Amino acid sequence: MSASLGRRALAEAVGSAALVAVVVGSGIQATELSRDVGVQLLANSLATVFGLGVLIVLLGPVSGAHFNPAVTLAAWFTGRRAGDGPTARDVAAYVSAQIAGAVAGAVLADAMFGEPLVRWSTHDRSAGHLLLGEVVATAGLILLILGLGRVGRAQLAPVAVASYIGAAYWFTSSTSFANPAVTIGRAFTDTFAGIAPGSVAPFVAAQVLGAVVGLALVAALFGRPAAARDETPATQAESEPAAPVPAVP
Repeated sequence: MSASLGRRALAEAVGSAALVAVVVGSGIQATELSRDVGVQLLANSLATVFGLGVLIVLLGPVSGAHFNPAVTLAAWFTGRRAGDGPTARDVAAYVSAQIAGAVAGAVLADAMFGEPLVRWSTHDRSAGHLLLGEVVATAGLILLILGLGRVGRAQLAPVAVASYIGAAYWFTSSTSFANPAVTIGRAFTDTFAGIAPGSVAPFVAAQVLGAVVGLALVAALFGRPAAARDETPATQAESEPAAPVPAVP
């Protein structure tokens, strides 16, 4: 990325705030327009798909459009040997910006709909099957993002990542938070998309585990990046494009 770290961190904060505002705001709107939970989830998931895709297209060229600590850490872990991933300083700035942005996005959504600006969610999500859903959702997200880079399809990330999140809303029991920053932000709103503070730590732990599983799947399916296996000029010329770009909720 050619942008300064400050500008990249700002892009991550703005993107994370906008993403959570979309998730929370569409959830509030859906519950005001329909009493059918299925319709509410459909509206919430569609808004998230469209919003996430737009944010990745807009901010990807600035910061990579991670919007997700799990994605940032995975990018750092896979790029640390080749030297083409974020540095530890980048990671600290990105993760801080993502969490701050996510909280701000929840507060903004509540403000737009006349809800209390900060009211801890009472939506308990601590059941074991929900945590399993988060492991699956996060593992799939990491596999998708890093896998696209390994096969030279990173340009498809806006459509692919948004589509995956939309699908994961429905095929996972947790409705696919798959994002520690978004999880923290959603604890600040007692609305459709909220999560009780007591459920945040288990969710984040499940997401971290999912990220590890995703990294293991990337290694098993694609192997290590060619540049990390062999540093000879001939091998570098044949190497696949480097992994990560964006991600999400």
